[in-house]
Amino acid sequence: MEKMSPVPERLATAPPDLLATIVGATRCAVGQRAIERPEADVMIAASRVQPDGKRFRAALETPGCLNVIAECKRRSPSQGIIRWNYSPERIAVSYQQAGARAVSVLTEPTFFDGSLEHLRAVRRAVDLPVLRKDFIVTRYQLLEAVAAGADAVLLIVAALDDRELRSLASQAEGLGLAILVEVHDRMELQRAVDAGARIIGVNNRNLHTLKVDLDATRMLIEEMPRDVIGVAESGLQTASDLTELGGLGYGAFLIGEVLMRNPDPGEKLKELLGNMEQSSLPVHD
Repeated sequence: MEKMSPVPERLATAPPDLLATIVGATRCAVGQRAIERPEADVMIAASRVQPDGKRFRAALETPGCLNVIAECKRRSPSQGIIRWNYSPERIAVSYQQAGARAVSVLTEPTFFDGSLEHLRAVRRAVDLPVLRKDFIVTRYQLLEAVAAGADAVLLIVAALDDRELRSLASQAEGLGLAILVEVHDRMELQRAVDAGARIIGVNNRNLHTLKVDLDATRMLIEEMPRDVIGVAESGLQTASDLTELGGLGYGAFLIGEVLMRNPDPGEKLKELLGNMEQSSLPVHD
């Protein structure tokens, strides 16, 4: 069982540039893990597993449906601990029973109280495609994701330069992983498109400041290529939010905090999906 890094309560208040802080901490942590467990060992473990990236993509492409990636997350840097009684595998099972199309698992330890063991537990518990949500900056993390049972990984454009983005995307695909490429503004969207991204998530939360603004998704869908799956992320609270963004052209939604704050996350997801069934969700070609 991996040890969870203690998080000082002061981290509940975001520093001026949270993303730079987390990426710096991640590079240090990955370097330490690579010393303790060499990449060659992780590669051997990864070779025994076959990710199903195609299944992850297919899960987000069902037309006329609310394709939800439901998230398991214990803490956020801005809100502190979201869920004290945190059992990601039980939460993931409740998501599957409620109709989620995929499960996202936070694995970043210092700022989100995440762990690769959480991902392994979820992989054992459900038959849904699983996304490793973390700040991926090295090949080592891709191999970790495969070995732990992930079918997809998150690549954050704001955390990578163009060379890193292209290289990591290519390596992830070579390992059989799907890639959810996350953007927040027009410039990042263009970088994602230029890198060949086929699943693009628009994060309503600015990762530098943590400010949430749903106008990011409303604005960027107009510039999203038609052959790309658009995923709306962060700040989604109600069925009406999803109805609106689905109507604009988003094919999938990554939902976390509103579910995790509910005593029964699966029941909350079922409620959102039930309300959506009563709404008209257009089918986009």
